[in-house]
Amino acid sequence: MADIKSLFVTRLYHAKLSDLGDPIDPDELEASCYSIAEDDEAGQDWCEREGYPGYTSYASLTDLPWRFPVFAQIKEALDKHVAAFADELDFDLGDGHLELEDLWINILPEGGTHSSHLHPHSVISGTTYVSMPEGTSALKLEDPRSARMMASPPRKKGGREDLQTFIFVKPRVGDVFLWESWLRHEVPMNMSEDDRVSVSFNYKWV
Repeated sequence: MADIKSLFVTRLYHAKLSDLGDPIDPDELEASCYSIAEDDEAGQDWCEREGYPGYTSYASLTDLPWRFPVFAQIKEALDKHVAAFADELDFDLGDGHLELEDLWINILPEGGTHSSHLHPHSVISGTTYVSMPEGTSALKLEDPRSARMMASPPRKKGGREDLQTFIFVKPRVGDVFLWESWLRHEVPMNMSEDDRVSVSFNYKWV
């Protein structure tokens, strides 16, 4: 009998943000996201200039946990989730630790997409979900070996999840997903008439 092992595994962490922190009022969080988006003229200008659909604070605001207490709550919970994930990944951090580097809002309207990308210079990235209306898009994750599968046939539909080239995960409000920052991912088109609202983040090793 052959001995077949899974090697070089890609981990995806999925939990409720409140599992490791105080419950966060989703209405307060959503209202804060829209309030910041409305006031952030630099972010609005960047989105228009770069052709980004909807709004993101990625290129304009770096101090969300300081601006609104609800984002400070998010950071406190994320620190615990990221520490748990780092332990699961068997990271040897030595005398260092993983520290929040960026935290930003995403508001994706109907028809909006966020093309495939990764997060250079970070260790762990992820997203927590604020508003996920019926019909809005899932998170699409890509097998990091794709570029090396030049002559491979496609995988069978309905086959094992850990062998698929693309995985779609459907978040719910209050969920948090974490992955290593080299993992390529995207948000397909939002087919809902309502906004898809999330808060994304990067952690670095310091």
